[in-house]
Amino acid sequence: IAATQPSTNWHLKENAREHHTSKFSSEELIVRRGQTFTITFNGTERPEQNLIFIAETGPKPSKATKTLATFDISSTVSKEGWSAVLQSTSSNSVSISISSPHNAVIGRYRLSVQSGSSSPASLGTFVLLFNPWSSGDDVFMPNKAECEEYVLEEFGIIFAGNKNHISSFGWNFGQFQGDILNICLSIMDRSLYYRQDPITDVSHRHDPRYLGRVLSAMVNANDDQGVVLGNWSGKYEGGKNPSSWTGSGEILQSWKKSGFKPVKYGQCWVFAAVLTTVLRCLGIPTRTITNFSSAHDADRNLRVDEYYDADGNHLERGADSVWNFHVWNESWFTRKDLGPLYGGWQVLDATPQEESGGIYQCGPASRYAIKEGEVDLDYDCPFVFAEVNADCMYWNYDSATGKKTLIFSKSTEIGDSISTKAVGRDDRVDVTRDYKYEEGSAKERDIFKKARKKLGLEDKFDPTAPTQEEVEQKPDIAGKFKVAGSLEVGKDLNLLLVLENLQSDAKTVNVNMTAWSTLYTRRRVSEIWKDSISVTLAPKEEKQFPIMIKYPEYQQQLTTDKTIQVTALCHVEDGIQVLVQRNITLDNPGIDIRVHGEAKVNKEVVVEVAFTNPIDTEVKDCVLQVEGSDLLQGILELRIPPLKASEKSSTKFKLIPSEAGPKHLLVNFSCDKFADIKTFKVVNVIN
Repeated sequence: IAATQPSTNWHLKENAREHHTSKFSSEELIVRRGQTFTITFNGTERPEQNLIFIAETGPKPSKATKTLATFDISSTVSKEGWSAVLQSTSSNSVSISISSPHNAVIGRYRLSVQSGSSSPASLGTFVLLFNPWSSGDDVFMPNKAECEEYVLEEFGIIFAGNKNHISSFGWNFGQFQGDILNICLSIMDRSLYYRQDPITDVSHRHDPRYLGRVLSAMVNANDDQGVVLGNWSGKYEGGKNPSSWTGSGEILQSWKKSGFKPVKYGQCWVFAAVLTTVLRCLGIPTRTITNFSSAHDADRNLRVDEYYDADGNHLERGADSVWNFHVWNESWFTRKDLGPLYGGWQVLDATPQEESGGIYQCGPASRYAIKEGEVDLDYDCPFVFAEVNADCMYWNYDSATGKKTLIFSKSTEIGDSISTKAVGRDDRVDVTRDYKYEEGSAKERDIFKKARKKLGLEDKFDPTAPTQEEVEQKPDIAGKFKVAGSLEVGKDLNLLLVLENLQSDAKTVNVNMTAWSTLYTRRRVSEIWKDSISVTLAPKEEKQFPIMIKYPEYQQQLTTDKTIQVTALCHVEDGIQVLVQRNITLDNPGIDIRVHGEAKVNKEVVVEVAFTNPIDTEVKDCVLQVEGSDLLQGILELRIPPLKASEKSSTKFKLIPSEAGPKHLLVNFSCDKFADIKTFKVVNVIN
């Protein structure tokens, strides 16, 4: 045996093309499990003689934990374990085709070769990932277009706003950029599971169910110094406002650069987007899901209780809440623990809301189990079921006496317009029917009862349940808020309160109205406006009352979520109270992107971004942030001079695209009056 270290040709280009890993920019071989890859090495004199290969991963590799494999040259690829097949030999080099099992542990492997009685010689390292293109893999996804979208696509669209007014923004997942793969591997090695028992943790890394759960815990900072620190206070000193991020790359890089200190700050879509990046990077098909009117049921009774005072102010009582929207993930894999029906999309949620097994992690919950009310199945099905299905109870609470009176209950409020990005298009797809049967249908109520029964709720006396008298009282009037005019930051807000007398005798109604700026979680931040009116409604009469909240009245109070909750609590003389409420999300003004000329690989192209100040006062502290995978490295930040009333700014900058194809450029513009105006543009890059 030659004593020299063998030199290895990893055939990076060819192997990457075969394994759908060409998008990684790495000098290291990155391949997917259950599929052959070819390497050539020299330094062995009689290469075909009794060569033994050793592939090992983790801190203490062993055959028992499937983190160590030794295999010699065989004539065919093994279906079960690792195998090596001789491709060709020359006087001093040998080409070998190596394959790993479908259920191999994923991660970084060390590969060495031993010839005869000599000691093993290292061939180097490679990274092994999940393989959704391979039918034997737990993450196998038969539809190739879906593999392209949910594993290889670096751009995503996240839906937000509220159910009456769905908005969206782009996100740069960037799972193949720079050092992201190494960061994802180090996330796994910093989990509580790994710290407690590294050998067992690594041996479980063949299982997407296990890794999905571990990573849902690691993406939030709670418990384990994970990646992102959540903040829902409306005050973001000492970090970045959650709505200012445009991609996961900056967050993951910052986490690594700071010596793995949690990045400040995130809210639900940030956790979901970062988890999407990590799972797509590792090869698990993953997407973000937005649920509108999303329930946070803290006490597992599948009910959300909301409290109001006599003036119509929403009270922070109890741990339950309803968010305008909430974003989580779905990942695609089989559930051998539950059976074939429960495979496919699995819900994972990295936002720290409730503990599961003592730490902030959530899922995987089978989406099929949620739809069928199988809330006793692993993991965290009751919480996810409530997010899309809980009943809402609205109470009037008197703080002086501690008495609460039910105003009304609603079973069709929660879990609306559940949305995700379309495959191969920048459109919204509604997946509500995949989570539940039609709202209000008999089947949907049956499933709800089934879930309550499984949680042991149907027989228990429920102290918060309405009594017979409360249920039977029917309101005398109906009310709603209608939007009159545009919902834009910088413009006055015009609404109509519509009240209708449902009875055939006249009614006198005292109405207490409030408007509060809120976060997207409907947490109240500051009061903007209040008013009260007394009205008499003739039999069956409908009346409209215009409400105007001027821009200067709300401008100082508005949060960066741009959400306002208006409430009218109507006290009907000799009747029951009626609560009228609307959550309003305002739109930012628009921003324009223009690409001058053709975008070509490795050639400069000029991009122009234009913004017109829509208000009659100056805006200052203007900053433009630009990012986009394969269009520029990292993030470009440009300062823009102040803009007078109605003034237009135009900013030009240059890009040098690094790869051909349709690429997404994301822009985020902020100033003292408008936070995080986002837009994106598809740039078609040609060779």
